[in-house]
Amino acid sequence: MTTETPDSQWDTLLEDARAIAEEYRANGWDAIVLEPDEIAPVAREERIGFDVAVSTDEYQVLEDVIERGNVTITAAEVYYRPPPDESDRRLALAVERDDESETAVIVPLAYDVSDAQHVFETALTQEELLVHVLSAGATNADGEGESDSGREPEPKRWISFSHDDPSLFLEETDVREWTQ
Repeated sequence: MTTETPDSQWDTLLEDARAIAEEYRANGWDAIVLEPDEIAPVAREERIGFDVAVSTDEYQVLEDVIERGNVTITAAEVYYRPPPDESDRRLALAVERDDESETAVIVPLAYDVSDAQHVFETALTQEELLVHVLSAGATNADGEGESDSGREPEPKRWISFSHDDPSLFLEETDVREWTQ
């Protein structure tokens, strides 16, 4: 019997993301696979949802495609992977799509539902879960974005993807517990 570790689960999720991207490419689509350095629930005035920090290079590619490539994400698919045990760790792949330009952005996500409870409760109430992709090097050379309050530095820019069914990122028991 093989026991999956969080690292092996993450590696498998990344392999799945790459395989999905290859399927899109085989059908003539442009596909970008993001490999997050960090994923964290965020509940700030300017945004709520998940911050997904990627390398500066990956962020630049995404920004170029979205903002300069006439790509408008209008559809999404979510591939949720149930936890192999009773842990709070959840894994999902969000495939953000622009069907017109045939562009797909695949975003692997790993999160602890206990840490993200407030985010999910808000998302379920508002019927929208936001995934914010930002550069892992989010602060500027001029120091803009730095914080003296002990909080993480606030990024200057990010790209957000919206999901109108947050329950796709959760177990049914999570949804029942938080919507009662």
